[in-house]
Amino acid sequence: MAPTDPPLDTEALRAWLGRQEDDEDTLAVRHARLMAATVAREGPALCGGDALPPLWHWLYFLAAQPAGQLGRDGHPARGGFLPPVPLSNRMWAGGRVRFVDRLRLGDAVRRRSTISAIEAKRGRSGDLVFVTVTHELHGPGGALALHEEQDLVYRDPPPPGTAPAAPAAPMPQPEHSQPWLPDSTQLFRYSALTFNGHRIHYDADYAREVEGYAGL
Repeated sequence: MAPTDPPLDTEALRAWLGRQEDDEDTLAVRHARLMAATVAREGPALCGGDALPPLWHWLYFLAAQPAGQLGRDGHPARGGFLPPVPLSNRMWAGGRVRFVDRLRLGDAVRRRSTISAIEAKRGRSGDLVFVTVTHELHGPGGALALHEEQDLVYRDPPPPGTAPAAPAAPMPQPEHSQPWLPDSTQLFRYSALTFNGHRIHYDADYAREVEGYAGL
């Protein structure tokens, strides 16, 4: 969106605040074993009743829209649960996860998702819209097991030839970290396991020429 374009109708977008969506899933063992193979997890094969490794809840509650309901980037088309932000690129900007209780493979789990924040900003490359989605996962007994906030950012693509923008502020230093650089096969397999059709993960030409990244 160029600087001369009309401003975003943020009030219309804020009508999505508080919108909720409920889902149910079973933490299947086979899916977890496929993830273990993808990240070369060491140790015995995972079995029913084993604790779900941290963050592996991302393997479940997957949306499955038909191809005709996807946008050009491979994400679901705008509208529905998420607000219809009129900016073409969408990506996961970050998040926060609080582990409350243990989830186990084989558990039947309920998830409630809520649009908890919508904020418009003006960046160096144009308009930005940040949407925060809060997920709460409840285990078989109904108690809260995990609380997560996911920050999504929407923006228009940079002009052709523009270098990727540097972060506006340095990343905070973690107390614990483990560097990991996935190769293209791992990235593809992870995208398949999480049913993530975003083309920046597997279409190098699209990633470079449309969304302005140096590569996948």
